[in-house]
Amino acid sequence: MLSLSAHKFHGPKGVGALYVRKGTKFQPLARGGRQERGRRAGTENVPGIVGLGAAAEMARARLAEDSTTIARLRDGLERALLATISDCFVLGDVEKRLPGTCAIAFDGAESEEVLLNLNRAGIAASAGSACASGAIEPSHVLRAMRVPYAAALGAVRFSLSRDNTQGEIDRLVETLPQIVAAARRGSPFTMRQRDVAPTA
Repeated sequence: MLSLSAHKFHGPKGVGALYVRKGTKFQPLARGGRQERGRRAGTENVPGIVGLGAAAEMARARLAEDSTTIARLRDGLERALLATISDCFVLGDVEKRLPGTCAIAFDGAESEEVLLNLNRAGIAASAGSACASGAIEPSHVLRAMRVPYAAALGAVRFSLSRDNTQGEIDRLVETLPQIVAAARRGSPFTMRQRDVAPTA
């Protein structure tokens, strides 16, 4: 099976596609009518589906060009952040990955505070942590990758697209070091505590 969200390739939000290979066992979450072969309920969003198809055609036509351009922006962003912010590192394989994804762990800086101040600066990003029972915990995936606890708490993901510019990258590189430094000053974690989970 393969699932696609249109907004991931510049299509309309709220519409997606699901490819199911013939013979694959499929259990629908909400049973629907015959027009969807019993796989989902509701009327199709025809304008959204058309928009998804058009966006997919455009993405395919621009795939090679966009991949090269976006990867160049991402690599430049990572080099600049690693050079200007201490105790941070890129998460995952630095070669076998999508061109538009940049995930960095900032040891000792909690991602929620970093994201809050990035948002105030007009910069959108997302965290690698999840909120459970009112407490912020690092991603179990990052912990399985043996990312130290305090570094996993400081995981931030930047997503780039064909619409991003070098000017936006430069602004992020100029803004983020001060935000990370402030988050570290207010964090209960130190470098000596980075692989120790807090106790009750």
